[in-house]
Amino acid sequence: MTSRLTPQGIAMTKYIVRRLLWLPVVLVVVSLLTFTLGLYGPGDPVQMWFGQRNNPEAVARIRHEHGFDRPLLVQYSDYAWKVLHGDFGESLKYRGQPVAELIRRGLWISVQINVASMLLGMLVGIPLGVIAALRRNTLLDYLTMSGVVLGISLPVFFVAPILLAIFAWWLRILPPGGWNGLFSRSAALPVLVLTFGPIAVFARQTRANLGEVLDEDYVRTARAKGLPESVVIGRHALRNAFIPLFTIVGLMMGGLVEGAFITETVFGIPGFGRLTVDALFARDYPVIMANILIVAVAYTLANLVIDIGYPLVDPRIRYR
Repeated sequence: MTSRLTPQGIAMTKYIVRRLLWLPVVLVVVSLLTFTLGLYGPGDPVQMWFGQRNNPEAVARIRHEHGFDRPLLVQYSDYAWKVLHGDFGESLKYRGQPVAELIRRGLWISVQINVASMLLGMLVGIPLGVIAALRRNTLLDYLTMSGVVLGISLPVFFVAPILLAIFAWWLRILPPGGWNGLFSRSAALPVLVLTFGPIAVFARQTRANLGEVLDEDYVRTARAKGLPESVVIGRHALRNAFIPLFTIVGLMMGGLVEGAFITETVFGIPGFGRLTVDALFARDYPVIMANILIVAVAYTLANLVIDIGYPLVDPRIRYR
């Protein structure tokens, strides 16, 4: 028995193929721009490697050993060929350490923290948004949205020290930093700090989307038929209200590999974000370029997943 694709399935397949064919183009453009800025941008990584008292002969020797004295296109071609084989080079700051190994260790830590904060943000933010939408223009709605706006307005570098002072230095119930795994006490504060943003985003979007859906004719029709309010809200209203949230979840999935730069730096977490910050200050261009490529791939694939998932969430959407 042979299975035949429907016209919608054929259109979706063509769309996915087109997007995947654009992925190498995006990566070449991003990597070339990053490589050029790294080569001709401010700061010389080799001189920073040696410090202020550097020997010009030693600098020239290291530059030649790393191929920094070759033409731009030659250097880029060599770099791109190695990247295709999974070799991102060696770190200039951590001498002898492969960039791929540094990223592998830091990336897994950042993904754990970001996944935990995103899930907690959904579990707390969506119910808050539903409550606010069902109690629109009441005191509960105003208090909920005020707390959400306050939570999203306070920057991480302001919230993190306050939580450190309360839970680590005053109450002494949580460690001030470090990383011992996602389910350890050391993960509580960084995950809590990163959860404020997703809570605010999901709460505001859920409240706005559900508020619009509740005013639609089909919701009033469902209520006029005598359906229980729980069925009207759960089966009809929430289903359509969650469609815009799918985009937010998809973009957050792309950001899972990005790392939390400030949070990881404040709490001393050896994640992807802190690795990127250290690489920027040290002009560690092999690490910087690899990190940018990984983030570009993550967001490109996340956008592709969002576009593929839209027809599954909303059958009215069709590919062309």
